[in-house]
Amino acid sequence: MDITGLTDRTFAHTVIRTRSREIHKGDCGRVLILAGSKEMAGAAVFAARAAIKCGSGLVKVCTSKKIFPVLQISVPEATCITWDKLNKDLSAYDAVAIGPGMGVGRRTKKILEQVLRTYGKTLVIDADGLNTVAGDSRLQALMRQTRARVIMTPHLGEAKRLLSGSWPSGEDGQPAKEAIAEALIKAYGCIAVIKGAGTLVADPNGKAYINTTGNPGMATAGSGDVLTGIITSLAGQGLSAFDAARAGVFVHGLSGDLAAEKTGEHGLTASDIAEYTPFAIKELL
Repeated sequence: MDITGLTDRTFAHTVIRTRSREIHKGDCGRVLILAGSKEMAGAAVFAARAAIKCGSGLVKVCTSKKIFPVLQISVPEATCITWDKLNKDLSAYDAVAIGPGMGVGRRTKKILEQVLRTYGKTLVIDADGLNTVAGDSRLQALMRQTRARVIMTPHLGEAKRLLSGSWPSGEDGQPAKEAIAEALIKAYGCIAVIKGAGTLVADPNGKAYINTTGNPGMATAGSGDVLTGIITSLAGQGLSAFDAARAGVFVHGLSGDLAAEKTGEHGLTASDIAEYTPFAIKELL
């Protein structure tokens, strides 16, 4: 797989446009985020907050009832449902994200199987969702059969697990993002977002773009959860899965850059990145 080009401000401005004055919240996307657990409430908070800050009209979080109070205080704009309510019609959502902070137990496997079997729009899989797929051959088969337009967002460690512990390396012995993306696409038929410096976004048609925003301060806990929320939000607002992945990575990096101008890189947090997301959108427009 060869690099097609860069994801830059020109591209992001092309797909993220000024809203009509006649718009209402139903036009801004209804998204579902399956995330969090008693031990990892923050993952659900970061993803939901980022989706709202990126412009989603309606955000619903499916999670453990034990962390409802955390979400209702931290992200009062979002609504909550419990895992057992997920068997309602998923097609009501314009985009779905699954994985951050869920753990890799039987419940996550069951939910992933249900979503992969029944959902047909853009589906973002991150974190524990990826680790669960990596350890289950049945889910791997479903990944190749699903009607959903799947975006996988691994960092290098998660990518290695998804590729059974091995990956192609470049001439310098370091992981080659293009080859990793190509291997993931071949194995899972997904859009691959390989996170890290110069995040790579690639699709099954052989297109691959390097992102031009971001800084070392974004290597911090929860940053990936924020990215999941941003990509899901953009997909819910009507962008194609591939455009949502590319633009989401760009906006995420720009948010981190704007935040770092105020805080510096060493103290940058996931909360900062989420809070600066609307300022990144504003700068693009």
